[in-house]
Amino acid sequence: MKIIDPERIQRRIRLLGSLNEEPGVLRAIDCLAEALHNGNKVLVFGNGGSSTQSSHFAAELVNKFYFRRPALPVLALSADMASVTSIANDEEFRFVFSRQVEAFGRAGDVALGITTSGGSANVLQGLAAARAKQMRTIALAGKQSARLQAVRVDVLVAVDETDTPAIQEMHLFVLHIMAEKIEERLFGGKHD
Repeated sequence: MKIIDPERIQRRIRLLGSLNEEPGVLRAIDCLAEALHNGNKVLVFGNGGSSTQSSHFAAELVNKFYFRRPALPVLALSADMASVTSIANDEEFRFVFSRQVEAFGRAGDVALGITTSGGSANVLQGLAAARAKQMRTIALAGKQSARLQAVRVDVLVAVDETDTPAIQEMHLFVLHIMAEKIEERLFGGKHD
């Protein structure tokens, strides 16, 4: 008895292949590496699993991905529970990221919003706040990305899938590739 349906594995392989040809991934890497090279910071955010992926990505760049090097200024906005719960309680949950973007974002910084549904109100609000502050904006989403396109993000990486776990798996893969390539570009090291 097979634990995993072989078609599910083949679907993931096809998704990975399509991401390798997705121009948005390279554009996102360029955008992030340029901002960090110029001394700007990255604010990353999402809900649920995307929240933990935001924290994971921030940790990879603040600490290290493959090798020890200088720390990079990347903040996961969902990690500050006092701010998140205060804003959600006193305002509305849809403002939990935009208020932090207001506080920490500056022109030249990058906002990276992660939403499997493509329609998380607080992620959309956070990206809109970033645009208002003249920050570059990147979004990772699934197939349903029309609402993100309405926000006019600078770079959209949309996984051609509607299944949330599959989208999350591809987002993690993209975040790892971005961390690896940013490290290589900024510090010249390569892993074995």
